Amino acid sequence: MAQRREVFLTGGTGYMGAALAQELVRRGHGVRALMRPGSERKLPGGCELVHGDALRAESYASHVSPADTFVHLVGVSHPNPSKAAEFRSIDLKSCEQAVRASTQARVRHFIYLSVARPAPVLREYQAARAEGEQRIRDSGVAATFVRPWYVLGPGHRWPMLLIPMYALARLYPPTRNGAERLALVTLEQMTRTLVWAVENPAEEIRVLEPRHIRRGFGEPEIAARRATA
Repeated sequence: MAQRREVFLTGGTGYMGAALAQELVRRGHGVRALMRPGSERKLPGGCELVHGDALRAESYASHVSPADTFVHLVGVSHPNPSKAAEFRSIDLKSCEQAVRASTQARVRHFIYLSVARPAPVLREYQAARAEGEQRIRDSGVAATFVRPWYVLGPGHRWPMLLIPMYALARLYPPTRNGAERLALVTLEQMTRTLVWAVENPAEEIRVLEPRHIRRGFGEPEIAARRATA
């Protein structure tokens, strides 16, 4: 049985957050989830609710403690190029506020949902997530960056049409690395990976790419604290 963790979770009512919260509670961890009033029904039972605004650290920072782990999953749903401004006003800003709140609470481990890169599309999204990672590095807290490309699950299945193309790309040397770097993962694989990250805190900066997520996260790559990715 893994050591019990006290987890503060943002994005707990979302696509990945609800599944993660449910599994953490099932495994005996304490989960305190940030949400706006009116979203209570979306959160799995067993979680403690914290009302606040993910874009304003002062609205929830005092409620982060006694968490030892902060999991930040807030972001624009269904990213596409038309949402470039939102990637900065929501994704990046919420990350900056989460770093402020977690630093104030002296959280030991920060888990950040980032994105695989480089990729030929969604450059603004990749840039915002890369800046988020840098804010976390600069804070000095130990962190795990989980970098999926696309997560298959309920309501998120259209990329399954691309699976035959991925298979062909892996057979062709010039495209093999790209196919591996931007491999599709499932919601179940992501939930398992995030739970593993909670139960196995990083000591510095740890990066989990799609290849780790798909095979059970294997041996994670440890990046230097100030390295660029």
